[in-house]
Amino acid sequence: MASRAVQDQLKIKFRLADGSDIGPKLFPMATSVTALKESVLAELPKGNDDGPKTTKDVKLICSGRILKNHQTVADCQSRLCGVPGGATTMHVIIRPASARGMDFF
Repeated sequence: MASRAVQDQLKIKFRLADGSDIGPKLFPMATSVTALKESVLAELPKGNDDGPKTTKDVKLICSGRILKNHQTVADCQSRLCGVPGGATTMHVIIRPASARGMDFF
């Protein structure tokens, strides 16, 4: 039964622009991309006034695709994610404070 619970989750590591990582952490397959972004925001170092304020300031990229907020972990899982015991890496892109009013992000 425990192995079934693990199969219903995906181990995800978030790679930041400076090369550091958050995680890996296990997320249920039903977890939304918005919830993943909230998890990243909660784990980012504090004290940076230019840091992201909301999930709109964060983009997640997995397997070369920008993930949409309405997608779930199950939607994002690719054939490459099937490595037993391995973690899926999602790249984190933070919108610069100077670009927060612009729509190109």
